[in-house]
Amino acid sequence: MKITRLPTDHNAVHVSSRQPEQDGCFIARGPWQRDYFVDMNNTGGPVDVWRVSNIDPEEFVTSPEGYSYVPGAIAASQLVLTDTDIHPRA
Repeated sequence: MKITRLPTDHNAVHVSSRQPEQDGCFIARGPWQRDYFVDMNNTGGPVDVWRVSNIDPEEFVTSPEGYSYVPGAIAASQLVLTDTDIHPRA
């Protein structure tokens, strides 16, 4: 999914369902998890990867599926674009 505007609003991101899976933003906790989420891209198009800064590790919540997320929205000031137009590996 390509995010074209900031701030990142988890309520505005609707890919395959009408409701967000969690009330927050999923965060990859390392390169292997980032690659997993990029490969899971179900839109078939390219995705962008953003680095998130200034998140207290105590804020992380684990979803029932085992993925880390931060409740609520992430401020634009916490985001830095690191990779653009990454296509899922076939």
